[in-house]
Amino acid sequence: MIEPADVAAARKRLEGAIYETPCAYSQTLSELSGARCFVKLENLQMTGSFKERGAANLLLQLEPAEASCGVAAASAGNHGLAVAFHAARLGIRAVIVMPEWAPLIKVTSARRHGAEVILSGTNYDEAYGCARHIATERGLTFVHPFDDDRVIAGQGTLGLELLEQCPDMDAVVVPVGGGGLVGGVALAIKAARPEVRVIGVQAESLDAMKQALATGTRATLAPASTIADGIAVRQVGEITLAPTRSCSCSRSRRPSSRAPAPPRSPRS
Repeated sequence: MIEPADVAAARKRLEGAIYETPCAYSQTLSELSGARCFVKLENLQMTGSFKERGAANLLLQLEPAEASCGVAAASAGNHGLAVAFHAARLGIRAVIVMPEWAPLIKVTSARRHGAEVILSGTNYDEAYGCARHIATERGLTFVHPFDDDRVIAGQGTLGLELLEQCPDMDAVVVPVGGGGLVGGVALAIKAARPEVRVIGVQAESLDAMKQALATGTRATLAPASTIADGIAVRQVGEITLAPTRSCSCSRSRRPSSRAPAPPRSPRS
């Protein structure tokens, strides 16, 4: 099972491979919420999302034989881009399977990084099945988008940065798909500051993690539409469920009605 030490090791391993992104004060969100809000700018990573943290951490730990054979991944976009980018940087062959409706910019960007991109299926689950088949058939290592200790540890490095950038934070709000990001962030933050509330947010039509935490089972939800396609996961990970439980006991509360104080100092 993943431990806080794994997240610390991942941070060391990722030095020079990813950006330590700024956590900027948001006047707009602060006024809307009645709290002092900061935003972690993971869009400044090379491929535009936090997915690089987990993908790079996994790829950097491949055995030489695994790296020489190559990797496969299934993605609606961001995870595939992250795998393609860091695989190219490390000289590893990558096959990325995306649904047929995947955004053209994500497809072309992954191909620009040297990945073989295959469009298969009308949804992520069908693309995932295809990627798994290809990985087995070609002897490739499958890079799961969330359900892997190495991926969770990599995503958790974001939490370590938050502890340094916002040392007096009361809560952190994290998007939830399969649970890799929220599980890693919760593990990192709760180990150092257990009083900090980690709040996961899901699309209402695909609340797989909320249901899994309530029932203790990883049910597969029926397909549903949501504008938040990046977190449209119908079944949470088996591995991600345990660390996510560490942040599930906090109850929601209304934001304070008092006006937010201005930031004490600029964030870089």
